[in-house]
Amino acid sequence: MSTVDIKQLFEAGAHFGHKSARWNPKMAGYIHSKRGDSHVINLEKTVDELEKALKFVEETAAKNRQVLFVGTKKQAREIVRVAAESVNMPYVAERWLGGMLTNASTMSSQIKKLKLLEKKMVSGELANRYNKLEVQRFQEEIDALNVKYGGVKDMRGRPGAVFVTSAVDDHNAVAEAIKLNIPVIAICDTNADPTGVDYVIPANDDAIAALQLITNYVADAVKQGSAKVVKENVDKAGPKPTDLAGKKEEKAEEK
Repeated sequence: MSTVDIKQLFEAGAHFGHKSARWNPKMAGYIHSKRGDSHVINLEKTVDELEKALKFVEETAAKNRQVLFVGTKKQAREIVRVAAESVNMPYVAERWLGGMLTNASTMSSQIKKLKLLEKKMVSGELANRYNKLEVQRFQEEIDALNVKYGGVKDMRGRPGAVFVTSAVDDHNAVAEAIKLNIPVIAICDTNADPTGVDYVIPANDDAIAALQLITNYVADAVKQGSAKVVKENVDKAGPKPTDLAGKKEEKAEEK
């Protein structure tokens, strides 16, 4: 597991909290001090909690369970999309639609519709059956569905964990995960309510550099866990016939 660098967190501005007037008392244990009218987050706590979270993420990925990345705040969207795609994990980077986790039947029907339309578009079936204007409308429908469901269309049922870049902005995702007993890893700024969050990462949820750094740490943990799955599958499969043949030839040459 990657070691969290407190210096990088400091340079990314992860320690800057919100104005003290907006704080949530439940975050008191993660606050270092007050500077002016704003709180300063204790980065030593951030390191400790983030390392616990990363260990859990790696273990989850090593069990071949998916981690759902969620970041609907403007500055987090592209960070989340790129990180999740880099490790082949599902993500929500636009608006969180109510029931994304708790209403499986509706989600499933919409994703099936999206995949069917994409299949027909790629195969040329739609172009063969409809005129150019109608095909364009189908493409617009596909694009609209992808905005809503594109990041989760390959999600295998319930994820093994949900990582959110802001417990405040993504509170609906947190609430649905809690309802289904799905472990939640969340960046919690000083104004957040950490209730129900399994792995609280106390940090600035507005600074792009901090969001990028922490999300990359999570993606790296997923990558390391997924690598263990690949290794286990290779070990179970045993040596390839070509490898065995090569070893026989080597033995024959030795004789």
